[in-house]
Amino acid sequence: MVNRLEEEPLELAEDSQKDKYLTFALGNEEYGIAIRYVTEIIGLQAITEIPEIPAYVKGIINLRGKIIPVIDMRLRFKKEAREYTNRTCTIVIHVGAVAVGLIVDAVSEVLPITADEIAPPPALGDGSQHRFLRGIGKVGNEVKLLLDCDRLLDGAELENLSSIA
Repeated sequence: MVNRLEEEPLELAEDSQKDKYLTFALGNEEYGIAIRYVTEIIGLQAITEIPEIPAYVKGIINLRGKIIPVIDMRLRFKKEAREYTNRTCTIVIHVGAVAVGLIVDAVSEVLPITADEIAPPPALGDGSQHRFLRGIGKVGNEVKLLLDCDRLLDGAELENLSSIA
């Protein structure tokens, strides 16, 4: 016989992250990341630049002895660069086995967005969909662009970032 009391904490921990998204701003757009990918949110750290890497990779930070590559999400999405402010922060996520910092304009909140509140990303003119989007979350009268963390970086990019770290 299985002891249900021993199983519940794990199930509750997994359930507490289901359908929850950390939302953040890049300019006027609001984005969301499934909370299960998020390790922590930190203020801006001193970034060490590394030569000959893509422009959207700002460099590396030392987070409690762990080297983490950081990506400016504005540059990743081909938006205009903006001066960092006191609201700018870094969301540390895990993509595969690699920890990556995402520099965003501001973190908003954690929101529940269920599967029935998510529409597929719009198709592009060539029939493909937006590479980075998992879907469009409908929250009240607003929309949140939900990112697919597994597709933020392709295999070669992940390998390069892993070798940097």
